[in-house]
Amino acid sequence: MSSWRNLLLRIGDRCPEYGGGTDYKEHIETCYGALWREFEHSKDAIFELLLQCAEQLPHKIPFYGVLVGLVNLESEDFAKRVVDITHSNLQDALYAGNCNRIRILMRFLTGLMCSKVIHPSSIIEAFETLLSSAVMTVDEEAGNPSWQSRADFYVSSILACLPWGGTELVEQVPDELDRVMVAIQSYISIRKQSQDIAFSVFEPDDGASASKKDFIEDLWDRIQVLSSNGWKVDSVPRPHLSFEAQLVAGKSHNLSPISCPAQPAPSPSDSKISREQEKHEAMLKYPQRLRRLHIFPSNKAENMQPIDRFVVEEYLLDVLLFFNGCRKECAFYMVGLPVPFRYEYLMAETIFSQLLLLPQPPFKPMYYTLVIIDLCKALPGAFPSVIAGAVRALFNKIINLDMECRTRLILWFSHHLSNFQFIWPWQEWAYVKDLPRWAPQRVFVQEVLEREVRLSYLDKIKQSIENATALEVLLPPKGGPNFKYYSDDGQESTDGQNLSKELNSLVRGRKTAREITSWIEETIIPVHGSKFAIEVVIQTLLDIGSKSFTHLITVLERYGQIIAKLCPDQDRQIQLMDEVSYYWKNNSQMTAIAIDRMMGYRLISNLAIVEWVFSPNNIEQFHVSDCPWEILRNAVSKTCNRITDLRKEIQSLEKSVLVAVEVTAKAFKEFEAADLKLEVVDGQPVQAEKPGRLKRLKGYADKAKDEEVSIRDSLEAKEALLARALEESKALFLSLYKRFVGVLTERLPPVSADGELPNLRSGKINIVPTDPEDLSNMEVDHENGATETSQLNGETEKYSYNIEELEQWCLSTLGHLKAFSRQYATEIWPHMEKLNSEVFVGNIHPLICKAAYSGLCRSSEL
Repeated sequence: MSSWRNLLLRIGDRCPEYGGGTDYKEHIETCYGALWREFEHSKDAIFELLLQCAEQLPHKIPFYGVLVGLVNLESEDFAKRVVDITHSNLQDALYAGNCNRIRILMRFLTGLMCSKVIHPSSIIEAFETLLSSAVMTVDEEAGNPSWQSRADFYVSSILACLPWGGTELVEQVPDELDRVMVAIQSYISIRKQSQDIAFSVFEPDDGASASKKDFIEDLWDRIQVLSSNGWKVDSVPRPHLSFEAQLVAGKSHNLSPISCPAQPAPSPSDSKISREQEKHEAMLKYPQRLRRLHIFPSNKAENMQPIDRFVVEEYLLDVLLFFNGCRKECAFYMVGLPVPFRYEYLMAETIFSQLLLLPQPPFKPMYYTLVIIDLCKALPGAFPSVIAGAVRALFNKIINLDMECRTRLILWFSHHLSNFQFIWPWQEWAYVKDLPRWAPQRVFVQEVLEREVRLSYLDKIKQSIENATALEVLLPPKGGPNFKYYSDDGQESTDGQNLSKELNSLVRGRKTAREITSWIEETIIPVHGSKFAIEVVIQTLLDIGSKSFTHLITVLERYGQIIAKLCPDQDRQIQLMDEVSYYWKNNSQMTAIAIDRMMGYRLISNLAIVEWVFSPNNIEQFHVSDCPWEILRNAVSKTCNRITDLRKEIQSLEKSVLVAVEVTAKAFKEFEAADLKLEVVDGQPVQAEKPGRLKRLKGYADKAKDEEVSIRDSLEAKEALLARALEESKALFLSLYKRFVGVLTERLPPVSADGELPNLRSGKINIVPTDPEDLSNMEVDHENGATETSQLNGETEKYSYNIEELEQWCLSTLGHLKAFSRQYATEIWPHMEKLNSEVFVGNIHPLICKAAYSGLCRSSEL
């Protein structure tokens, strides 16, 4: 075993060198020699090692293909076993819908074909099987076009193999390859173009999407260019050429035919909602792996062939996939890809494309943050400046950046700077101080600084911007509490201050929640009313718990029932949040934490949070602060996560029930067998088993039955909780969309008489209030405090406001509506009929429908 472990270490020492070198022959010969010396007594371990390496280091597939080809010269059975097991794994992956494994195993089979291990005709046959399934899927009559995403994935898997094996296929089976290419062209001509405008990182210009090619069309163009260039790819190493004279003597094996899963049956309902929901489910199962992000101008990014960009992106995405959780190893392999050119700019664009991928990145954003940090350390002379350039480029485009992507960029950038002593040339952005308070660039800098303060402390961040002191006005206030009943010595105390002191003494005196509740009901409510009681109690308890997060949790755990008694309904819960917001008005983080914890302890309902976020004071913050959106995101996320957790628990309990039933049946069977076992004594049948053992077996059986009943009871309780949570979720989304529709309807400019949608980026809109009283809600002040005057236009009195700010408010709110629809589409779809009948009815503004529906079903209508 120790010799085998040493063998693995020797292989590990050699394999990483493969990524950065240009002469691969020596490395392959060394690895093959090490494998062959141990081959006879470690054949199974070598087999598992090669398969695992091929799947988890797919950028080295040509290397492992050659190794298998060399082994094939000495042991055809071993190579045949590799082919058969790879085929079996591919077949399992096809039926499981494991996209990453399908794609990588197809590439591995192509690599084996290059090393003469597999017949080229077998690869062509696999391609044609996938193509046949894809064409059948998109057929309007015989297929199910809602699952086009699966068909697109199958075709993209074929195209993705051609950079690795196109040369060999065109040399050995040119006619068959031409047949495949013609079939792909035919497929692309009959499929529907997929734009997914709502999933674009940057808001598209009007009319731009019509001419833009989607991922499949773009990849097909790259493959056609590759074909016209003789299938030469600089980024794909061809180590098999160094061993071609040897490999040609090996036996090429046949790959067994593969089969694709049956076509998903169309939804029995012919409604558009059912079809779009099915399409959404298909896209979740077969997602688009990459939405290419062009950050840098063409004169800065590396100049490479179109197909080379695709191949390097595949390498980078594969490394990110298989080394998630291993940040240092991930960075190590990312900087050592087997390509003969530099790719730092492309590497940055690819990582940012994943960090900003919509509706959500493949892994937690923290993973990409750590990888970028390690890449900056691994390439200190190149990558930090590339990342800085990416930040500047994104900052310049921030006005067109999707709202959710803005939030992710803010969180990433603040965390990134915290790992580099908060060093940044802030003087470059000092000009944002003179921009209006709602300008996206100013808001971005303000939010980054606020997040930095959360990660450090105010004085440290103030010191980091000492070369741009103008930005100090964007720093958050010193984050101390704002206690209403703070008393100065020498001043006469108010009733509130006296009652707060008394309540503080009761808490310090360890009085129980019941005793304090009685005191409140007897002392405060009869004299001052419940509203005043809420004010005094909440302010005092928050002050007691203000020292730290732990203090806050302790207060909520001990005295949460007092709050629950005072705030049983939605109106009082809204007042409760008002008090939290007032107390922590200088610390948005503590406001969000306190409200989130109170929801966790069920002191505040998610419906109350929605109503509070859409209250007038918060509405005016929608375009200048992330605080209300952060609180709303937390509430919706907590609601949906609860449903997810309950479903996982139910699934686990269902498995436990099956196990418990089996254990119970086995226990009773064993008891009954023992009970019926007889023996003849003095010519009479008597019990064969001893009474003690029978009693013990009966006890085991009864205990197993009790455990089964207990698990069933737990399952019923969890199912009841899930039903309740689903109803809460439905009520939450109904309320959320109603509030979005309400506030947007009041402020959006009307559609023109000829049906043209208003351009919110035009700089000139007119608003027609539906009610004169709406004017006070809709007026927007200038930066200097002045307000636009009203003007008459024909017979209708129109009011012109600070146009840019109103536009930005509308864009921000519509952006967040789209983000919520996109992020929680899976949870919203079951309630779509209800939403359409209760929310999206009547004369709803088209821009509202476009924002909501584009996030749900990638179109603006439903």
